[in-house]
Amino acid sequence: MKRHLVPTLAAAAALALLTACGGSGSSDQPADGAQTIKVALWNYATTPEFKAIIDGFQQANPTIKVEPVDILADDYAEKVTTMLAGGDTTDVLTMKNVIDYSRFGTRGQLLPLTDEAKKLDPAKYSGLSAYDLEGKYFALPYRQDFWVLYYNKALLKQAGVEESKLQNLTWDGYATLAKSLTKGDGGTKVYGAYQHTWRSVVEATAAAQTGGDLLSGDYGFFKDQYSMTLDLQKNGTLMPWATASSQKVTYNTMFSTGKAVLMPMGTWYASTLLADTKSGKTKVEWGMAPLPQRASDGKVTTFGSPTAFAVNKNSKHSDAAKKFVEWASSEAGAMAVAKAGVTPALTSQQILDTYFALPGVPNGEVAKQAFKPDKVVLEMPVSDKSSDVDQILTEEHELIMTGEKSLDDGLAEMSKRVKSEVR
Repeated sequence: MKRHLVPTLAAAAALALLTACGGSGSSDQPADGAQTIKVALWNYATTPEFKAIIDGFQQANPTIKVEPVDILADDYAEKVTTMLAGGDTTDVLTMKNVIDYSRFGTRGQLLPLTDEAKKLDPAKYSGLSAYDLEGKYFALPYRQDFWVLYYNKALLKQAGVEESKLQNLTWDGYATLAKSLTKGDGGTKVYGAYQHTWRSVVEATAAAQTGGDLLSGDYGFFKDQYSMTLDLQKNGTLMPWATASSQKVTYNTMFSTGKAVLMPMGTWYASTLLADTKSGKTKVEWGMAPLPQRASDGKVTTFGSPTAFAVNKNSKHSDAAKKFVEWASSEAGAMAVAKAGVTPALTSQQILDTYFALPGVPNGEVAKQAFKPDKVVLEMPVSDKSSDVDQILTEEHELIMTGEKSLDDGLAEMSKRVKSEVR
């Protein structure tokens, strides 16, 4: 999530490359009279909802053509930052996370969409409030991801564990179960669980389930979640953070090849599993359960982040761009997203039924409970301080997980740095 401006020469080169690839420019009025808008997005070939939205929108609006501006996911924030700084006119910008959105919105680089946002029912749109910048909106969400617990059905069954045991699982129960599911060693080892290297796996979980404030500078509420994670790493239940990081281990490889039985991860991963299963890349039989909780009171609190479309302030076709953004967040757009195996921002029983009817989607009671959490907390609060705090927390997370700092020292340093460098 942390992204910063690249040096001037690199930024200029990136901007020139984007321009050459269609990131900006003219020649957008085809001979047939249709108007063309350009949409900045990432990994077009492997992110199924983009094609679903574009195809659906063009079918509903035949006089508007959509040209994707495809950017590598890892480079997306820098490239869009560079584009906007250089006056690029790409019409629609995908807001990959709310931290980048808050930067672009507060800098005046996006067109207001407040009137359009007020037409949406906040009770039905998950994540809509994340785009509220002092009463103004500059983006509309089309997708809402939140974290669940993925599990390998075959390995769970081999261990004699009923799937229903995952419905009301606490973190203590998760730790005990993961330890019991860990088998073998060396290249044949199967880890009871895999937790990816992102700080949010620990920190956003703790913040959501304790009510802690990630921007506060007081991080004692992280301690229990870190303690459990470090203990599981120490006893071999989890792959060491340092190994996963240095070897650039992907969570998809760990889970889809049967190297881990349990894995906390976002709902977006389901679309990858569906696609890989369909293409024969994986044969793992998978399920989804609610994210484990601190207490077994039947309530499920998780965390997540919406994804949205915004209109570039420099767009030459703002009316058409707004139509695209509105369509993506509409019921028709939500259905297109759901059919692509992705969770839309707009929720209804019909949309849920559409999603669970997809071939390969787990549709038992455990999975359906996972898709109806009681509360989804924003992964990172929206603030002009969010990016800087995120950078500090990420750096200290690495030092804690690699053992370069003790847990207490790492938490103390997080607090000290946020209070002195940001607040």
